[in-house]
Amino acid sequence: MSDQQRQIYQSDAERYEALVSCEDYQGNIPRALDEIVRVDGLDVLDLGAGTGRLTLMLAARVKSICAFDMSAHMLDVAREKLIASGLRNWRVEVADHRQLPVPDHCVDLVVSGWSVSYLTVWNQENGCEGLDKWLVEMRRVLRKDGMIILFESLGTGNKSPVRLEHVESTYQWLDDNGFQNKWIRTDYQFESLDEAVDLAGFFFGEEMANQVREKRSPATDGSVEGRLVILPECTGVWWLKV
Repeated sequence: MSDQQRQIYQSDAERYEALVSCEDYQGNIPRALDEIVRVDGLDVLDLGAGTGRLTLMLAARVKSICAFDMSAHMLDVAREKLIASGLRNWRVEVADHRQLPVPDHCVDLVVSGWSVSYLTVWNQENGCEGLDKWLVEMRRVLRKDGMIILFESLGTGNKSPVRLEHVESTYQWLDDNGFQNKWIRTDYQFESLDEAVDLAGFFFGEEMANQVREKRSPATDGSVEGRLVILPECTGVWWLKV
């Protein structure tokens, strides 16, 4: 699955954006951020920014935000969204998490959504070496008492958190390095069963598409004549003051 997702990040940003725009219809991600740190007026880095979901969420409130990702294709979508926002306090650039094109001690907050774990998932032969290098880089770029906030998956299609086998080494590394954590629900809300099956299958695979077909959860609020489809998801939030 990670190879399939790697290919998506390189060549299918528009469809990926369609999927993530359906995620967290409850608005739990911004609430989780606000419970950890007051973002207003901060200088921020968004690592693994992708199509700019967290970047756009924060840009209107922060002093500045830099969106970095290894995929220029994904960042093209983020850039278009930022231009459309009319904001001018942003920068978008291709960069590796472990070697960022910014000066020492230049930001107050680093956020990263569903990205840092790939340093181990895509480089299993090196164990947690990539994470160690990444944390050294975070200490370089953050100011005194700066904050790191990470979001990582605890399972899509389940209502309670599950530590995913392929992410386990990252979970353990975060625990070992003193990150605090909690979990939230970030459920997807689709406008129809067809959309749910199509987008869930596109990113998570045919098994997830079949699960959606068999166990779809209609929305209970009556909107769109009750045809909305909910796909549950659990997300872990980890944070560390540096």
